[in-house]
Amino acid sequence: MIAQNKKARFNYTIEDSYECGIVLEGTEVKSFKSGNISFPDAFAEIQNGEVWLKGLHISEYSFSSIFNHNPDRPKKLLLHKDEIKRLTRKVEEKGCTLIPLDFYLKNGRIKVSLGVCKGKKQFDKRADIKERDIKRDLQREFRKGLQS
Repeated sequence: MIAQNKKARFNYTIEDSYECGIVLEGTEVKSFKSGNISFPDAFAEIQNGEVWLKGLHISEYSFSSIFNHNPDRPKKLLLHKDEIKRLTRKVEEKGCTLIPLDFYLKNGRIKVSLGVCKGKKQFDKRADIKERDIKRDLQREFRKGLQS
């Protein structure tokens, strides 16, 4: 696991997720593997039958020469055609958004877990916080019961 988007899990309801490859340049891969990425407002967009990831910032690799990459360029995601068609239908019909959830290594390649998400309302977020607090209190009481 390289990075996880916890903010997306709080702000959105995740309906489905897809594993995608990502097209990166040479120095981007090294910078990515060292964890120099930022994606607070990243999202994916479908244009001309291709999926593009925007808002992902990969810092320049410090040990490279003058041939460094553009940190804010849109990155192309690799999916099968039928998956892209399915995503297009979901985004257009339901009003969903494509949000990157996780970045991880698989067989030496960088993968993205792309989520089909719907925005949560404020009362949904409050309910999640309340549920998390109750679960934490139950765990605390359970541990106290085991210790005594």
